[in-house]
Amino acid sequence: MSARGRCAKVLPSELNKVCPERGDDPATHPRKMSDFEVVPNLQQSSSSVSKSRRKAHFPAGSNEKENLISWIPENIRKKECTYFVESSQTSDSGRIICECGYLREQHLDDAAKPPIFLGKEWDPSRHIQEMPTDAFGDIRFTGLGQKTGKYVRVSSDTPPRVIYHLMTQHWGLDPPNLLISVTGGAKNFVMKPRLKNIFRQGLVKVAQTTGAWIITGGSHAGVMKQVGEAVRDFILSCSHKEGEIVTIGIATWGTVYNRESLVCPMGGFPAEYVLDEENQGSLSCLDSNHSHFILVDDGTHGRYGVEIPLRTRLEKFISEQTKVKGGVAIKIPIVCVVLEGGPGTLDTIYNAITNGTPCVIVEGSGRVADVIAQVANLPVAKITIALIQKKLSVLFHDTYELFTESKLVEWTKKIQDIVRSRQLLTIFREGKYGQQDVDVAILQALFKASRNQDHFGRENWDHQLKLAVAWNRVDIARSEIFTDDHDWKPSDLHPVMAAALISNKPEFVKLFLEQGVRLKDFVTWDTLVYLYDNLAPSCLFHSKLQKVLLEEREHTAGSKMPRLQMHHVSQVLRELLGCSTQPLYPKPKHTERPRLSIPVPHIKLNVQGSGLRSLYKRSPGRVTFTMDPVRDLLIWAVVQNRKELAEIIWAQSQDCMAAALACSKILKELAKEEEDTDTTDDMLALAEEYEHKAIGVFTDCYRKDEERAQKLLTRVSEAWGKTTCLQLALEAKNMNFVSHGGVQAFLTKVWWGKLSVDNGLWRVITCMLFFPLLYTNLITFSREKRLQPMGCLARLRAFFTAPIVIFLMNILSYFTFLLLFAYVLMVDFQPTPSWREYLIYFWLFSLVCEETRQLLYDPDGLGVVKMASLYIKDFWNKLDICAILVFIAGLTCRLIPSTLYPGRIILSLAFIIFCLRLMHIFTVSKTLGPKIIIVKRMMKDVFFFLFLLAVWVVSFGVAKQAILIHNEERVEWLFRGVVYHSYLTIFGQIPSYIDGVNFNIDQCSPNGTDPYKPKCPETNADNKKPIFPEWLTVILLCLYLLFTNILLLNLLIAMFNYTFQQVQEHTDQIWKFQRHDLIEEYHGRPPAPPPLILLNHLQLLVRRGLLRRPATRHKLKEKLEKNEEAALLSWEMYLKESYLQHQQCQEKQNTEQMIRDIAQRVDVLAELLDLDWVKRTGVVEQRLGALEDQVHQSAQALRWMMQALRGNGFSSGEDVPPVGSSKALDTKEIDLEGRPEESQPPYHVLARNLLYPGSHTLRFPVPDEKVPWEVDFPLYDPPAYSADHKDMAVQDPFSLSLESLLKINYNTMDGLIDRQSFHGLYAVQDGLPLNPMGRTGLRGRGRLHCFGPNHALHPVVTRWRRNLDGSIIRKSLKKMLEVLVAQYPLSDVWALPGGSLEPGETLPLKLKWILRREFWPQFQNLLKQGTEVHKGYLDDPRNTDNAWVETVAISVHFDTQNDVEMKRLNSFLQGCDPELCIRWQVLDKRIPLHTNHKELLHKVSTLLGAYY
Repeated sequence: MSARGRCAKVLPSELNKVCPERGDDPATHPRKMSDFEVVPNLQQSSSSVSKSRRKAHFPAGSNEKENLISWIPENIRKKECTYFVESSQTSDSGRIICECGYLREQHLDDAAKPPIFLGKEWDPSRHIQEMPTDAFGDIRFTGLGQKTGKYVRVSSDTPPRVIYHLMTQHWGLDPPNLLISVTGGAKNFVMKPRLKNIFRQGLVKVAQTTGAWIITGGSHAGVMKQVGEAVRDFILSCSHKEGEIVTIGIATWGTVYNRESLVCPMGGFPAEYVLDEENQGSLSCLDSNHSHFILVDDGTHGRYGVEIPLRTRLEKFISEQTKVKGGVAIKIPIVCVVLEGGPGTLDTIYNAITNGTPCVIVEGSGRVADVIAQVANLPVAKITIALIQKKLSVLFHDTYELFTESKLVEWTKKIQDIVRSRQLLTIFREGKYGQQDVDVAILQALFKASRNQDHFGRENWDHQLKLAVAWNRVDIARSEIFTDDHDWKPSDLHPVMAAALISNKPEFVKLFLEQGVRLKDFVTWDTLVYLYDNLAPSCLFHSKLQKVLLEEREHTAGSKMPRLQMHHVSQVLRELLGCSTQPLYPKPKHTERPRLSIPVPHIKLNVQGSGLRSLYKRSPGRVTFTMDPVRDLLIWAVVQNRKELAEIIWAQSQDCMAAALACSKILKELAKEEEDTDTTDDMLALAEEYEHKAIGVFTDCYRKDEERAQKLLTRVSEAWGKTTCLQLALEAKNMNFVSHGGVQAFLTKVWWGKLSVDNGLWRVITCMLFFPLLYTNLITFSREKRLQPMGCLARLRAFFTAPIVIFLMNILSYFTFLLLFAYVLMVDFQPTPSWREYLIYFWLFSLVCEETRQLLYDPDGLGVVKMASLYIKDFWNKLDICAILVFIAGLTCRLIPSTLYPGRIILSLAFIIFCLRLMHIFTVSKTLGPKIIIVKRMMKDVFFFLFLLAVWVVSFGVAKQAILIHNEERVEWLFRGVVYHSYLTIFGQIPSYIDGVNFNIDQCSPNGTDPYKPKCPETNADNKKPIFPEWLTVILLCLYLLFTNILLLNLLIAMFNYTFQQVQEHTDQIWKFQRHDLIEEYHGRPPAPPPLILLNHLQLLVRRGLLRRPATRHKLKEKLEKNEEAALLSWEMYLKESYLQHQQCQEKQNTEQMIRDIAQRVDVLAELLDLDWVKRTGVVEQRLGALEDQVHQSAQALRWMMQALRGNGFSSGEDVPPVGSSKALDTKEIDLEGRPEESQPPYHVLARNLLYPGSHTLRFPVPDEKVPWEVDFPLYDPPAYSADHKDMAVQDPFSLSLESLLKINYNTMDGLIDRQSFHGLYAVQDGLPLNPMGRTGLRGRGRLHCFGPNHALHPVVTRWRRNLDGSIIRKSLKKMLEVLVAQYPLSDVWALPGGSLEPGETLPLKLKWILRREFWPQFQNLLKQGTEVHKGYLDDPRNTDNAWVETVAISVHFDTQNDVEMKRLNSFLQGCDPELCIRWQVLDKRIPLHTNHKELLHKVSTLLGAYY
């Protein structure tokens, strides 16, 4: 048996079924979100879930594969023929086949002989049964590399939601932002090369930029092949990430060639498929460039078109789904793209237009596409049967003879209906201005359809903007949405602004800012919480926030995760920015913020009790705005490493220099913890970029005004945690910024204090030693004019409080301390301390007091613990603590008589450490400072080198000791032999006993008993010669010296050289950066040197301890007044704008950028020239055609004139030549897409819709020209349909028997039924009345109750639309109306409160539903007082040839606001049905109302002179 005959085994399910095995049930569809629903947590969206499940291939034995194998057979079926009935036709090879098209052996075993079916005809509904599918998995196209896709064989009755679930959950596809259904010719056709390239590029561009799904027929022919090749070319030219385009082929299983290779009951992973076009015959191969295949099976073989119904249902189902992206929920839009095509394509276009799906027709692709494109710009009245016949004869020249007269009529009718819906029809013409790309045409078609869709208020504009954001097409938003047609309020853009931020679409953020969105109004406290709630899960900041929340939950011992608040964010930010900054978002007193209680319609999901849109709809008193919204958004963007977004926001910042330095600090801290190396590199690069931004702004500021620029360095920034720009740069270790000339000039200014920086160092030292010289001109002060009147004391104070003088005095004091310390250790160290030694102790006590002051000095209120940690981080402070502790230990031992000598030793070690402390003093020197930095870096190299050296030293030492000496038990001599002697060997001190030649027994102890001699090596019995192998020890020594002296020492030298070269390049920057620490230390240090510094400490103790005065700020911080700070920030912002403009100019002047710009302009110019040539060619052809028609017309006119003259008079008017010709009309260039709507059609339109409402009956197609009864129409053979209304007491018979029809009296009162027409007498033929407006394509009475006229009443109740103050609102200088409308149960559209009149009634039943009974008489009086605006025929979809609706429309208008009758009407409005809705609606031509009702409203607005 063939593969097809094998039956798949049903596996036990591990998953629940998605849905029962039956057709679509609307009640079980997923609930639809509102048109503008905002989702607070994007991580829960189906998009992210499916992303986590996405895999290119299922790995063998994976859970995903097992789930798929068990889920598909239980939820997806195939179809098999269970009864073999011999067909009159044969297969291609001449063999007998069944009616289903399969051979006998391709059926199941029991299909050939079922006894219950014998003798019966083959019936698909009975003889084809469903069973679990046996073809699914991965498909690989043999010989085409690693092209692998997904495929599944499904029954034609499979519910669309099951297939959608398979694609999104098991195949891992993200729900699309757009659905592109490509249809057209199924056979190969020829397109112009240029048009083909434009189509391919545009299609893949719109799919790739918008995240669309492309759906085709899936076969390797015709339009499907064109789409596949377009996707293939795009993938080959792009990177792997960009090249992911979802292309879904929906084909018929029974027409797929080589489908046997796809059958695998357990799933093919992968199934090898061979694309063989040569041998496919009447079947077709699958296209290798599609990514997914849905193969529709109806149990037959070789029958095309089986997939169309399922494809239509699937596309409709997908278009009804809601896609959540960027916090915004949108319904997935669908567009139909048409290339070439035949009759089936026309039906597809007609159905799409009928269902409201926009269509893009590619002109120039051939056949149906060209027929529609060539007549699309003509008025519908000009589209005649003759014109269509002419077009078909040209474009279908090969198959034109197959078109019968009835088929021509049908095509004409369908094309008329298609062209009539111009808002859904877009013609892509190559070379048309503004439409050079197919992608633009597709998106414009969607926007045009949305713009012309009926809606209430501004819903359509919102929907269009949501689509543009979801597609990330800012170009379309600029050209199609933000136009003069609609005025956008900044507050209307707030929700989509949040969506653009979350989904990282910087171009849209920039666009919204240009459109007037003010960040001050946009950024509220709740908005920030919403944004941080929607951080990407992969973001490091998100994981740090989760860690903080977990710690809080553990601290509070709660089981529920606490809700994210801004103080949690502040906690993480303080870790990143450093504790020198204050919390950016202080913790509120009450942890729970009050929930918002204002109800907002259409918002289902909430964030902190409110939907995102409601965050901006609260009353002004309840909105909590942040202090600096730009800062808040900038931090949010930076912590996610979003470069473009952060750059746009930083450009809006006011405190821009501090913001740039803070961003650099945050990014550097995050980069330390980031595990992904690529992300780390990106963060560090972005941190460096922000440092350059700060440098650029500061450079411009410093050039303009040095003093104000230096104020920016020390200004306390309230927005950034009460820190300064200089402090942020130091925390972030931004060496480039700190080493900037302006910053260094400021530090030098601080270093010299009130002294002028022009003073030489020798002058300062001279005046320090001989201070009376201060009163001469030897020393100059920076503020001499202010100090001169203050006298001598001011000069003395200004000099001795300068940091440089304090530094020099401390150097002098420290050198004195070291000299005295050295003298005591070497000369004056007595058992009883001398006065000099006591002076050293006192001196050290002053040093300890100063270190304690530095530890406890906390002007910023950081706390003792934090100050201690900051103190310990400094290397020189560690050295100070070490020196003091060693000194104290030595002093303790020194004061105990028994440990006097060890105490001196320890004090000697302390002296060494105190001497090393001198290096910190030298860091101020521009010459020695960089060298000390190099030494510190080299110390690290030495540390790592010692590990390598220790390996060789220990290995050689142990081997040498073991070979030479037997059982040395003295530990000190073991250490000497293993380590000490081996280490000295490196420097040339080779032990003599290694070589037996130089061995001397007197230099060692034979038994190891002499404590001052090493143990002797192994010797002979005579104790004269060593017996150890000399050759071995010598070889080991040589190898040891080779590796240590030559290899390792040279390696150390190379490491030093590399470190020197590396540090030397940046030594100046590093020195300038570290210079700040010394300057800051001495800027805040008491002026007196040790030990006199104790006086300053005593003063500080009295001030802080007794007088309780706060600590004075000695740090480099300055708190400015509000006015001064505002002026300074404005100045900084102005120069920032100048800096950004300069950067843009530099980028434009960049050579590479200029080359790119020139190349782009050349390409655009070439494109325009090419397009201009195409347009000119077309215009010339059109003009030539028009000229030929004019010549032909002139010849006819001359011929007529000659005939008239010959007859001695004018002939009858029938011979007068026409004014124009049809050809001229056809070829004349008319662009009607931009013109206003056509005037009212002369014939009824709704009454000729092909599908009759509420039934499956199709009307006979009636083109416009065949509507009048007077026009001969021999082919006219309409079907008959009359519904049976069992709930109606009075109705005409639904059978058309003459006997029953003769009982009806037309054109008069027939009992209670009024059969009189407002249009006078109507004709009656064969007992049936004829519609006075012409043919409709259907006989009978349809869903109407009576033959002939069915009378109705439609009251149009209106009032003026008013402001809160009672004034009438105007638009386009016209007053605006509000009309009373109702939405009845089981109806999707709104309608006027009226309808059909029951026999004998004066008010319609539908009107009675919305009015209380006691108000009926009063409403009748209102109708009598009203104005009749229409009386006669109503174009209604229910009309037929023999029954139609005639109505009376009466305008009831309330002119005044306080009209008593209007108030009574409002009070008596009711709904007898809970699903009945009543509202006053603003009158506009776009409100979702019945078309015929809109015509009545138009007449009312014209009557009242109101806006429509």
